[in-house]
Amino acid sequence: MRRRFALLVALLLPVVQCLAADSLAEAYAIIATKKRVDLTHAFGPDTPVWRGFGQAAMGAAADPDTHQPYTIATHGFRTTFYAMVGQYGTHVDPPAHFDEQGRTMDEIPLEEMLVPLVVIDITPRLTAEPNHALTVADIEAWEKQHGPVPRGAFAALRTDMAKDFERDPARFKRAPFPGWSLDAVRFLFEQRGIVAIGHESLDTDASEDFAAEAWVLKHGHWQIEAMANLDQVPPTGALIAVTWPKVKKGFGFPARAYAILP
Repeated sequence: MRRRFALLVALLLPVVQCLAADSLAEAYAIIATKKRVDLTHAFGPDTPVWRGFGQAAMGAAADPDTHQPYTIATHGFRTTFYAMVGQYGTHVDPPAHFDEQGRTMDEIPLEEMLVPLVVIDITPRLTAEPNHALTVADIEAWEKQHGPVPRGAFAALRTDMAKDFERDPARFKRAPFPGWSLDAVRFLFEQRGIVAIGHESLDTDASEDFAAEAWVLKHGHWQIEAMANLDQVPPTGALIAVTWPKVKKGFGFPARAYAILP
């Protein structure tokens, strides 16, 4: 019996391996035909940022001995020296941003960087309540229309604040602003098992003690802030791909995120 089983395994193993390879190739063939939506703002020295951090400074990198900037004409290459806070532009907040024992940027696994994306749109609420914070009732109403938030998903909050990122930076940085409530983020992580959240604002919530943001980061989760183009993504069915430089023990850095539409 054991010899027959071993023989069967030996015969089936190449088939299983081929099926796995074909499956991945087929998955890519499907994804390659799908539209992508960039969820990331380009950033520069004039990018909106919390005044406590200050604007970035960017300039030509220079030879440390001669202090002459590198140029293509003289050196055959050029490069830029960046001086900026990690939480700049569209960026990742790892748990370590708020938690001394929390995961740093380099400790977030790759498995969390390509996941299903759900977009919860609260813009219809903002006409009557411009600073509305997403509630559990809002999520339950969304689920009645679109189905349960899938476990392992990235949940993004659409407020259309991103439209002011370059058009009206002062308005973009306003406070208060529409965001998440503490109850809503707890519900999504604890009851729905999502892996991360994202939003268009520079902070998770407008409370004085950053209650929602503090809860997210101090409970081992991460988030993407200052997202763009969520108005171009459907409520369900898309994937999000998001990553950032692998800074050793980093507390935050500009990120690149995009959606793959269904």
